[in-house]
Amino acid sequence: MEIENKRVLGLELATDPRWVEMAEMSIEDILTDHAYCEQKAAASCMSLIQKYPEHELLVDELAPIVTEEWGHFRMVLKELKKRNLSLGKQRKDEYVNGLLQFIRKGVSARDLLLDRLIVCAMIEARSCERFRLLSLNINDDSLKKFYHQFMISEAGHFKLFLELASKYSNEEISRKRWLECLEYESALLKNLTPRGDRMH
Repeated sequence: MEIENKRVLGLELATDPRWVEMAEMSIEDILTDHAYCEQKAAASCMSLIQKYPEHELLVDELAPIVTEEWGHFRMVLKELKKRNLSLGKQRKDEYVNGLLQFIRKGVSARDLLLDRLIVCAMIEARSCERFRLLSLNINDDSLKKFYHQFMISEAGHFKLFLELASKYSNEEISRKRWLECLEYESALLKNLTPRGDRMH
């Protein structure tokens, strides 16, 4: 399965391929950050389920994602151990913290859920794009295969979150909000210094 960010994900700003070179300088750091990203993704899905138990479809769709994301966390831990590397401490995620500012305050419960789902979709889309770069350009063949499978998984999650956003709002409104988020995310990235020890 091939992912091309402009056509499938719609991202306005592509990651500079040289980011992979920075990531390769410390595999331990990038794997550590990746592990915590998977942990936070599981926690995010659990939080949505806890906040919206009345939305049966959301609960049914996200419950398996919790298990999958936690499984991914364990996969990254296994990869670290295989390489005799250690899980480091979690670092502040400026990218995700910045994206969370996109979520509006003082809006209806419907619009709040829409924004939360859109932000989740955005994180999955950018993760998918970064995993794609690693799967294509990292020099370690084992890690190429490792990240290819994550790329495919994130693409599916991205699609699911957008489908849920459309379901619990409507297609026109969710599409408009997604386009606004794409613009917001592009501006956010331009103001962040690229880091080789961060997945985002």
